[in-house]
Amino acid sequence: MSDIQNRQDIEVLIRAFYKKVLADDLIAHFFIDAVQVDWKKHFPTMIDFWEGVIFEKPTYKGNAMLKHVDLHKLSPLKKEHFDRWLELFSETIDEQFSGQKAEMAKQRALSIATVIQLKTYS
Repeated sequence: MSDIQNRQDIEVLIRAFYKKVLADDLIAHFFIDAVQVDWKKHFPTMIDFWEGVIFEKPTYKGNAMLKHVDLHKLSPLKKEHFDRWLELFSETIDEQFSGQKAEMAKQRALSIATVIQLKTYS
């Protein structure tokens, strides 16, 4: 397996990840019921976000924290939701990629989830 090398790799990762998310009994409802996600907009936004995280490119134009705080108001986010999200994200990376960027993406996902939990639980 190769490492995450470009935007196309991020797209492969994000699409595979959300396929798992939407099939997951614990967290799918956030994307289906709590917020009826417009996938034509959401995929490019998430690809921009992770391209920024992994390659430090200023491609994402939004406020991820505010989106999650708003989501928490609609349907409370709990530790088990974050744990499952992280589990699926890491699992998807490990199935597709191996290397420094892949490991960094998993570490940054943990950091992001931790910060969001701190902001939504306070």
